[in-house]
Amino acid sequence: MRDCIAGRPGGVEAGADVDIDLTTDATPDDIETLVSGIADAVWTQGKRFGTIGLMHAGHRFEITTHRAEVYVPDSRKPEVRFGKDLETDLSRRDFTVNAMALSLPDLVLIDPFDGIADLVAHRLRTPLEPEVSFSDDPLRMLRAARFIAGYGLAPDTELVTAVEAMRARLEIVSRERIRDEFDKLIVLPEPTPGLWFLVNTGLAAEFLPELPALALEQDPVHRHKDVLSHTLAVVEKTSPDKILRLAALFHDVGKPLTRSIGPAGVHFHHHDEVGARMTRKRMQELRYPTDEIDDVARLVLLHLRFHTYKMGWTDSAVRRYARDAGPLLDHLNELTRCDCTTRNQDKARELGARMEELEQRLAELREREELHSLRPELDGDAVMEHLGIPPGPNVGAALEFLLQIRLDEGLLGEEEIRRRLDAWWAARARPG
Repeated sequence: MRDCIAGRPGGVEAGADVDIDLTTDATPDDIETLVSGIADAVWTQGKRFGTIGLMHAGHRFEITTHRAEVYVPDSRKPEVRFGKDLETDLSRRDFTVNAMALSLPDLVLIDPFDGIADLVAHRLRTPLEPEVSFSDDPLRMLRAARFIAGYGLAPDTELVTAVEAMRARLEIVSRERIRDEFDKLIVLPEPTPGLWFLVNTGLAAEFLPELPALALEQDPVHRHKDVLSHTLAVVEKTSPDKILRLAALFHDVGKPLTRSIGPAGVHFHHHDEVGARMTRKRMQELRYPTDEIDDVARLVLLHLRFHTYKMGWTDSAVRRYARDAGPLLDHLNELTRCDCTTRNQDKARELGARMEELEQRLAELREREELHSLRPELDGDAVMEHLGIPPGPNVGAALEFLLQIRLDEGLLGEEEIRRRLDAWWAARARPG
């Protein structure tokens, strides 16, 4: 309903896969009975919350009994109550722009809380007092950030005040729900207004304290960038890919802990390593899947790697860069480009030229070598057969030796690589 009025049939709710959302005074049992004979598929995972899902004629539907979801103190799960009154049901929705309905089959608009007016005015309000709405479901405070960023809505003063006062109540919401809601925000085309809302209201401190911590105080003598503003600018510049956006968000979180001031100015030595550890810890706290944690932490760890090759890109340097990035290579290159937010045009041009040089070198090596799967020219079985040795530490050492040759010199051919292996093995067996 909201998206149709706003002229956005697909909406901005990243990850949403429900085509049509319906509400009725029928009970969940009645809904299930009615749709079972006509639906292509029915799912009831949300039945205890009043929702029956189904697929029909290629469309996904969710049909929900009129209800109110209310959190009780110290509970992480909503207490569900079903009702018969549509307006009461709409009053328990999160925001007025979501508290509209179109009655069927007469197609009459029901908008008791002026949601259309708020859409036109680009205003974000709650149907009831925000304290009531956020008590019903504290996750709505985080969801407000997504609507601010996704629809260009400005929160009214009462909503902001309520978030500032009630932000600690987010603690009763499960980490998984917080993570999923935050993911929807982070992949919006322009998430920055929502992220600023989280920081300015103090809500970010409740689940992502590393973000407001980036607002480092300016040193009066040795000036340095506002790390928080820089971080949000990097997030906005990157493509709306979850892993890439999270890496952009976390890439400088190690700076507050590594900040030091010396004669040459402000330094953040090893903030990449510290930041990778902090990233891993925070994402684990938010219950991210292990593979996503590994990918984001790896990008944070490597985000400065590009800058270590100031003297140009040798084949060996390119291979090691590609090997360390692995399947994240394109993500790492984009993060590196977007990490340049300087207003110094000469510096920006210099970094851009160096990145173009790297990407050209990568393209050249890709034509000659399998950069996507850098490995020794001989595998473990070939090493054991050639040297006549059993499985064990010697095989691992031989493979490491061959890998270093692969990185330094590229592909040498089977005859030469076996000759190198023989020489290495002979030297290893030589006493002393």
